[in-house]
Amino acid sequence: MQTQQIAAQIEKFIETSFGFDQARKPERGQSLLDFGVVDSTGMLQLVSFLEETFSIKIEDEELVPANLDSIDNTAAFVAGKLGR
Repeated sequence: MQTQQIAAQIEKFIETSFGFDQARKPERGQSLLDFGVVDSTGMLQLVSFLEETFSIKIEDEELVPANLDSIDNTAAFVAGKLGR
C-alpha cells in the first residue's frame, strides 16, 4: 500500500469520526491539532484506528507531532512502520 492510499484512508477516518464538513476541511499537510480537527482524546482514537487498520503497534515514544500531527505526516509514519 502506497503512502497516498494510506493518507486517503486516514482522511476518510478523520472525516467520518470527527465530522467536519468539506468547507472546513484541513489540507493534508495542516496540523490536525492546530486546525481543531482532533483533541487529545481524538488522537487516541486515531492511534487505535491506525493500529487496528494497518496492524501496527505505535509505541509511546512515537506519539509525537512529527509522526501524527497531519494527515501527510501520519501517512508517512504508517508507511515507514509498514516498511514501504
